[in-house]
Amino acid sequence: MDPSSENPTTGEEAPPTPAPAMPPRTFATGMGVSDTTTATTQSYGSTMKSKGGLARLWRACSYSRDGLKEAFLHEHAFRQELFVIVPLLFAAAILPARLLEKALLAGSLLLILVVELLNSAIESCIDYISTDRHPLAKRAKDMGSAAVSIAILQAALIWLAILIPKLSAS
Repeated sequence: MDPSSENPTTGEEAPPTPAPAMPPRTFATGMGVSDTTTATTQSYGSTMKSKGGLARLWRACSYSRDGLKEAFLHEHAFRQELFVIVPLLFAAAILPARLLEKALLAGSLLLILVVELLNSAIESCIDYISTDRHPLAKRAKDMGSAAVSIAILQAALIWLAILIPKLSAS
């Protein structure tokens, strides 16, 4: 027993000191406005949990639609990639190639969008926590950007690997 945790009058161990109440924290809301909130006993995630079934699937589809809409409305890089990727998806569909090659072409493009969505989610979380500059925030954002770059590079390599033999055979 730690002597500093003893009650000086009775010699018994003192009960643990309760944690202090959470002070209000200021979060950036993304519009240059701050929102001061206090921690609640029930987290947002626990209120959003569902019991399952078709209603859960419907809500999951709704959340996915909302995420795509938010990315399109607020993420310039997502829109740029979408405007390049959609025509390439059509090109992959009409390209005289085997089904597996078409799937690789399309999958490589869709992976770019997946990685961009994850990168945007990371950036949004960091900006929500704080808009202050911090080396760890920079590291996380740079890593997300690097992941997008790698996804774009792998898509380009897949497209070249499939198209070069087809073009040289013509």
